[in-house]
Amino acid sequence: MKKHTASKRPRRQRNPERTREAILEAARAVLAKGGADGLSVAQVAQLAGVNRGTAYQYFLTREQLIEATAAWVSDKIHRAVFSDTEAAMQPAGEIDPKLVTDRVVNFAMENPELGRVWLFELLGSRRPASDPFWQKYVSNYAEFAKTENAQPGIDVEAAAVLFLTASFLWPVWARAHAHNAQERAELAQRFAREVLRLSLHGTMRPEKFPELDRQVSAGKGKGA
Repeated sequence: MKKHTASKRPRRQRNPERTREAILEAARAVLAKGGADGLSVAQVAQLAGVNRGTAYQYFLTREQLIEATAAWVSDKIHRAVFSDTEAAMQPAGEIDPKLVTDRVVNFAMENPELGRVWLFELLGSRRPASDPFWQKYVSNYAEFAKTENAQPGIDVEAAAVLFLTASFLWPVWARAHAHNAQERAELAQRFAREVLRLSLHGTMRPEKFPELDRQVSAGKGKGA
């Protein structure tokens, strides 16, 4: 009489890159829902459907996990603001300021928790130049500051921090005062228009941007 041997199940091959992405996707979901305070590696591992020990092989601490997630957000902002034909065809320093302002503000409004995680990681970073969006944004700002369209004496780093900090904190106000997506969009437009108004009379020469100055002053255009 033959013995029936149990057939062995083929061992599932581990895909390190896919596992890492699953962990990061779960981290993004947690951060988007409740911010960084409620995030833990164990919680993210459970949501990602991986063993806690496996998760710790990729990210030893919650800080490492948050840093990796912030890097992903930075890449996403970079693509949202700069990676298209309209922006790519323009020389450094000559990218439409309204285009950049609208895109940053809209991204911040649509991704409030993730945006703030990225912002706080950037502000506390010892190597901000390694952040892809910050590097691109500041380098373009520095090139703009050299042109005749800019006011003299701009502190590029300080101006960039002021704009980005305000952009990613404005959604805190908007979420508390808006009842639906349309009202949030209107608040985003208000903020973008005010940033442009201040820039036209601070870092930019308004006579070099007559149409933009007219739109902002009249409260018309996309930022109205």
